[in-house]
Amino acid sequence: MGSSSDLFLRACRGEKTERPPVWLMRQAGRYLPEYREVRRQADFLTLCTTPELAAKVTLQPIDRLGVDAAILFSDILTPAPAMGLGLAFTPGPVVDPPVRSASDVERLVVPDVEASLPFVYETIRILRRELAGRVPLIGFGAAPFTLSAYLAEGEGSRSFEKWKGMLYGAPGVAHGLLEKVTETTIRYLVAQVKAGAQAIQVFDTWAGLVSLSDYETFSVPYAQRVIEAVRATGVPVIYFALDAAHLAKAVSSCGADVYGADWRTSLADASAALGGEVVLQGNLDPCVLFADEETVRARTLAMLRDGAGIRGHIANLGHGILPGTPVANAVAFVETVKGWKP
Repeated sequence: MGSSSDLFLRACRGEKTERPPVWLMRQAGRYLPEYREVRRQADFLTLCTTPELAAKVTLQPIDRLGVDAAILFSDILTPAPAMGLGLAFTPGPVVDPPVRSASDVERLVVPDVEASLPFVYETIRILRRELAGRVPLIGFGAAPFTLSAYLAEGEGSRSFEKWKGMLYGAPGVAHGLLEKVTETTIRYLVAQVKAGAQAIQVFDTWAGLVSLSDYETFSVPYAQRVIEAVRATGVPVIYFALDAAHLAKAVSSCGADVYGADWRTSLADASAALGGEVVLQGNLDPCVLFADEETVRARTLAMLRDGAGIRGHIANLGHGILPGTPVANAVAFVETVKGWKP
């Protein structure tokens, strides 16, 4: 059957596992008191760019929750400064100057990532030593569509009107931006594997902003290139498009080993929509963890039963764990999965 230390990687490869592996998106975060203690010593950007601190908080949920995988503590906007842009968190991300014209795109750098972002790769090397095979380490980055959305908008947004205005009004500029972001992302993620990441998750947080035809035009070709390049290194790739049930037909063509599902769609329905032969990751609503422990356990069991009928399942939330989540409920979620007998 293999060891529990490689349970997550076996599941990513579609192998039959004794139970679903479990981890949580944003599992190193503000809901943990030990994380808040580290944050009192350093702002978010300092935390991301200081390898010893980033490694320390990456390891905290392994010890506290007993999850089956670690995920690098970083941010999806980490490559932006290497491309020649300013990045601040106040507290949300601010990219300055935003990229909104052909000349802005022209000025963007496709960087030597190992030279310009050495802290990312040093953090990964520290983590592989510290983890010593206990659980695998996941690296990650944004899909080109999502990173480009932030670079064009200049900040987070509900509607992303600057980015979407570019897609519709200046598609050539949008494709130019996506091209440079794709090249940077390939370098960024392949170098994470080289440094020791054992799987890569590609977050397409803003995929759901657009229609199927626009997703097929502006997201899929670039996501496919990133996923293909990372898979060529031999590690599995998870692709997570948020709020994207209407895009399932195209999502399934991205070429990932695992697809993330949010809570809006059942695992059975998501599997069917993606063609039936996929490994899915997800998909408990993060807000369930604000209920009582009995409800957390009952809802988790319902998710596991839903996942038992699909080709493969990695238990997770349907998006990142929220800052105010009671730690006991996160523990209850993990323990329920680990106690599951399919």
